[in-house]
Amino acid sequence: MNRSEEENRDPFIIGKHVFGSLYGMDIDKISDEDFIRNIAIKAAELANMHIVEAKSWSFGGVKGGVSAIVLVTESHIAIHTWREYNYATVDVYTCGEHSDPWRAFHYIIEMLKPKYYVVNYADRTQLPITYKTEVKEEIPSPM
Repeated sequence: MNRSEEENRDPFIIGKHVFGSLYGMDIDKISDEDFIRNIAIKAAELANMHIVEAKSWSFGGVKGGVSAIVLVTESHIAIHTWREYNYATVDVYTCGEHSDPWRAFHYIIEMLKPKYYVVNYADRTQLPITYKTEVKEEIPSPM
């Protein structure tokens, strides 16, 4: 294929990546390792992903927090929480043709009920990545 044919080719989406930052949740929920791990597992199931393994870790101390990752044949779901900052990050990536990362992300939002969140989306293609950012609610400035 010559350069002009490659430039005119339709992009082939390899993967879909939904990731976001969540603010202002119930501190007890984001500190509960079982709760966070089970949300990630259920999100994978709802998104039509095939679970290989689920792992989670709880971090004590002042910052506290939990990390949970679900490895799926299509890629992964990860949730990381910080008790001290009342903050979480969510990462849903799938290369599955029939899986829906948006369904997984929205389920996680439904369960964690953040006051505010920011969500990003990127198509992973063999051509340059198309990147879109969406702010769902205005986040108050700390100043």
